[in-house]
Amino acid sequence: MDMNAKSDLIGGNTPRPARIRSDASEVIVRWFGYIVIGAFAICCLLPFLLILGTSFTSESSVKKFGFTIWPHEFSTFAYQIVFENPKLIIGSYLVTIGLTVVGTIIGLFIVAMTGYALQRPDFTYRNKISFFIYFTTLFSGGLVPFYLLITQYLELKDNYLAVLLPGLLSPFLIIMMKSFVRSIPHAITESAKIDGAGDFTIFLRLILPMSTPALATIGLFIALGYWNEWYNAMLFLSPDMDYRPLQLFLYNVVTSADFIRNSAASSNVSMSDVPLETMKMATAVVATGPVILFYPFVQRYFIKGITVGAVKG
Repeated sequence: MDMNAKSDLIGGNTPRPARIRSDASEVIVRWFGYIVIGAFAICCLLPFLLILGTSFTSESSVKKFGFTIWPHEFSTFAYQIVFENPKLIIGSYLVTIGLTVVGTIIGLFIVAMTGYALQRPDFTYRNKISFFIYFTTLFSGGLVPFYLLITQYLELKDNYLAVLLPGLLSPFLIIMMKSFVRSIPHAITESAKIDGAGDFTIFLRLILPMSTPALATIGLFIALGYWNEWYNAMLFLSPDMDYRPLQLFLYNVVTSADFIRNSAASSNVSMSDVPLETMKMATAVVATGPVILFYPFVQRYFIKGITVGAVKG
């Protein structure tokens, strides 16, 4: 008999049954968590499967059976209409990808610099500038002044900068970045200054590597904002332009089909073959498909960025 067993017998301790009960409770809790998370994942996946199945269904089948995950009558007519002009949709994809990549990189850099500067205790006007940024979350100048600013003063009508510039800064994201950078001890900045580092060097080599969780989150917000952008493009990019963002292009496709159907109905002409409902689902797949396909490739970098910056020392 080994020494641990002797000590257990002498002391009257019975750790083995307690250990067994602890292991059993851990297994139960773990499986309960798997079941809950799995059910939640299925609930999140079902709407997309419903959209995907309906997009490959004929319009008559949708009217008869409703939206279904598995198509009763398989049809690609909705996608044929969406991709009727491949050159336009490819150009729209390229415009959206370019705006998303460039806007995310520049916007993330500006938001990070602004949040870092506003939390510096040695920055004299940080409270006043923070007030002006927070003030814009409560009050807005309205659509007309914004439109005049872009078209009359900045002269960005029919220019992609009219879509790029408004999305670079967001008061909510600046406040989020400021709150996170505040958790980084100011002593790190002071010690770097003693070693002769400048403000920009401190920001690039110390603050940014330690702010990866906030950068990953804010970058995701900015990228999704640019990818889903259509309103500013509708205001400032005229139909005369060769290529406009993807969301606006798909929006115009759906509204055109809806207009044709309503016009035919008012003229007592049957237009039941116009796949309006299935076309809506097809445009949703076209808009979200690249994001879903691209996410598995960037997921590990996203998680790595969070875990690297989770512990600061």
